[in-house]
Amino acid sequence: MDYKKSYEAWKNHVTETELKEELERIAGNDKKIEDRFFKDLTFGTGGLRGIIGAGDNRMNTFTVKKASQGLADYLNNHYEAPSIAIAYDSRKNSDAFAYAAAEVFAANNIHVYLYKELMPTPMLSFAVRELQCSAGVVVTASHNPAEYNGYKVYGSDGCQITLEAAHEITGFIEEIDIFEDVKNMAFDEALKAEMVQYIKQGVLDRYYEEVLKCSVYGGTAKAGLSVVYTPLNGAGNKPVRHILDKIGISSPIIVAEQEEPDADFTTCPFPNPEEKEALDLGLKLMKKENADLLLATDPDCDRVGTAVKHNGEYLLVSGNQMGVLLFDFICRMRKEQDTLPQKPFAVKTIVTTEMAQSVADSYGVELMNVLTGFKFIGEQIGLLEKANEESRYIFGFEESYGYLSGAYVRDKDAVNASMLICEMAAYYKQQSKTLIDRLQQLYKEHGYYFDKLDSTAYKGAKGMQQMNGIMEKLRQNPPNMVGGITVTSVCDYLSQTKSEGDRTEPLNLPSSDVIGLHLAGGSSIVVRPSGTEPKLKVYYSLKCKDEAESNVLFPKMKNDMDSILK
Repeated sequence: MDYKKSYEAWKNHVTETELKEELERIAGNDKKIEDRFFKDLTFGTGGLRGIIGAGDNRMNTFTVKKASQGLADYLNNHYEAPSIAIAYDSRKNSDAFAYAAAEVFAANNIHVYLYKELMPTPMLSFAVRELQCSAGVVVTASHNPAEYNGYKVYGSDGCQITLEAAHEITGFIEEIDIFEDVKNMAFDEALKAEMVQYIKQGVLDRYYEEVLKCSVYGGTAKAGLSVVYTPLNGAGNKPVRHILDKIGISSPIIVAEQEEPDADFTTCPFPNPEEKEALDLGLKLMKKENADLLLATDPDCDRVGTAVKHNGEYLLVSGNQMGVLLFDFICRMRKEQDTLPQKPFAVKTIVTTEMAQSVADSYGVELMNVLTGFKFIGEQIGLLEKANEESRYIFGFEESYGYLSGAYVRDKDAVNASMLICEMAAYYKQQSKTLIDRLQQLYKEHGYYFDKLDSTAYKGAKGMQQMNGIMEKLRQNPPNMVGGITVTSVCDYLSQTKSEGDRTEPLNLPSSDVIGLHLAGGSSIVVRPSGTEPKLKVYYSLKCKDEAESNVLFPKMKNDMDSILK
């Protein structure tokens, strides 16, 4: 792409004040022009995600409409009378992008079902299936900083689109001139023509019914559990509080500064519940109120972070730890209530703690490992549904704070998870235990597992080249030893091979740019570029005798990996 020509074309066509002013501001700054125009914003299985601003490599009305036109062409190529559901979160321009997409779909004779206010991502997945739509779109950048937004696409099964679908949609998008080929119908006209219809309350009610069916403990109201909740200025505020009220937590303590939508995320510039900084206000309020539990959902409310009061301290619970706690709790409750299905089935991702396998074995649950991304967990639920075996599914989770215990959606659901976390905390509180107490018991039962994610961010065209070069170097020359421990096998998920000494065998997962190093003694390291942001992620999973051993081993392994990945 000739970025200078593209920049001139934008200057000649754009009339939106904010975008026009940005184009004028960067005039003469070749570096800033190149960064915005050196490539089109990449469309993949996660749809679009990028910094908000002017240019082909930015999130703006034009790139959203171009993607929507490509998706419309794809749908019209596959369906006689396609329809689509659209949701959006609290980010800057989320509502504007959602309405812009609706205008394009309506102009392409695709019926649009649109949520009238911001809604969680899982509620979009639910609406696609409930309304029998051909596809779905949610405008969100999940937990990214305020300057980002995104455009996630879902198939008719309620899952994020497959690699094959993304490739075909990309083909349609690439044929479109961003200024000449996009069809458009004014939103008011589309409403009048009934090409756009607001999603009715009945769909929300059905969603809440399905979430409540996943309840596994009826004594929450009696426990006197004190809960602080923050939606981090996102879409979770109303749905999470509605469900908590239904299970007997009618008055959660809300972090006032983060209760209402704030596109600037003033009090949490990086609204990621994995990061302690995002939970700072919640933790302060938790201490002030002497609360038992803190829940923090990300802006599109598909992930939830947690803190627990334990022996006078306020401790964060990691995604891996919470996943294991929930998995054990669901199995325990359903076993006690005799509702655990025959041949129970659970799913986790390859970068998620191996402690889950030990828990699964203890309850006789079949546990499947899939590639990183909850869509692969959703796909497994869909396969069970096709075989009329969806009742076998009891839980799916990933280390990045995503959980789901029901088959009613095909994506992680922080509304569902918040309910279960509160039920679990209430259950153990009535036994004078905290979630940390139960976690320590699980370590005694299954062994101590230390799991840690480390990541490095890259910027611009050179950054992407660096990241790709690092992956290729690791692929061609994997280490023989890390942290003084021998690498026993290497899994290359791109070539779909597992190498162990001189022996090579195929892997049975889809091709993906991921490399796994398996070490003697049961530890592992997985390296992968993020699918949603310019980061290289390294997942450490250490099997140790105890915490003290992990404190010695991890620095050694990280030091070696930092050198390898320079």
